[in-house]
Amino acid sequence: MLLLTIMEQIKLYPLKFEPIYQYRIWGGRRLGSLLSKPLPAHDPVGEAWILSDRNDHPSKVINGKLKGQTISELFKHSYDQLMGKHAEKFERFPLLLKFLDCKEVLSVQVHPSDQEKKYIPKGDSGKTEAWVVLETGKDSIIYAGLKPGTTEEKIRDSLEKHKVADDLAHFKPKQGDCVLIKAGTVHTLGDVVVFEVQENSDVTFRLYDWDRVDKKTGKPRDLQVEEAIACIDFTKTAIGPIKPVAEDDGPDLREKIFDNAHFKLWRLTGSLPFMVGKEATLRVLVCIEGKGELESNNDLYTFGKGEVMLIPAVNGACPFVPKGDVILLEIALPGE
Repeated sequence: MLLLTIMEQIKLYPLKFEPIYQYRIWGGRRLGSLLSKPLPAHDPVGEAWILSDRNDHPSKVINGKLKGQTISELFKHSYDQLMGKHAEKFERFPLLLKFLDCKEVLSVQVHPSDQEKKYIPKGDSGKTEAWVVLETGKDSIIYAGLKPGTTEEKIRDSLEKHKVADDLAHFKPKQGDCVLIKAGTVHTLGDVVVFEVQENSDVTFRLYDWDRVDKKTGKPRDLQVEEAIACIDFTKTAIGPIKPVAEDDGPDLREKIFDNAHFKLWRLTGSLPFMVGKEATLRVLVCIEGKGELESNNDLYTFGKGEVMLIPAVNGACPFVPKGDVILLEIALPGE
């Protein structure tokens, strides 16, 4: 009880969180050069969850008086400070932020929309997601959407013949590409490192997994073919990179990349001081290149490549001072 009282009395400040590494059969070791936390020995690491309010993997604060507290606890005991004008709209942090190292191609998969309640576990949501490409390799590929004219019958025939890739639209990504994967879009990607923002959901239906075997279990991974087919939006064809929209004439290049019902995301590039955050509104920063300092209430917070920083609503807009060239992603919650 005393701890709860202390938490409620602490004024929130810009918060940094510890990444949570996830073993994935398709992962690699490239996240070790992006994040400062050492990778687990030997295992392929496919994902680093950098801001998560999942029950099984809640993110923990790593700076200041609230070090060790989870984002779930902050939602419970510092809700108004955290959410500002978004208060009462969300029971938990509505987004899940990740870095992915897709050394090998992921399964061909699809996520349900929020409306497809039949396929979503209680307390979860659908899953629209988006990627910002950070690194590519010689075999980089993004499959996003179906080829025009692809039907359920054609998909089922391709599954029997192990030729599902023949039905998928694809392109070779380059560093900086930004791709929106709306719920219902068949997709996968390989030989890339990306930042991912998505609805706070872990609902994935695998349509096809390239006939591979998980070395840890000696077995193929489970497929959810019927659920995947039921959730496919067959109108989603040939998804390509989004063209960023440049905003204002400040010292930084501020580009709006994603703006939908689930999240907004801007990319900020520059070497001179610029403003981040917004009055009475929660914002999240992700540094994908360089480093700098955020100033809030006369305190400085260092912030560098691979790190995530949550700016609570109570802190509002803050100046950011780069130390050289820097690239930040700034994320806003839905409904702003």
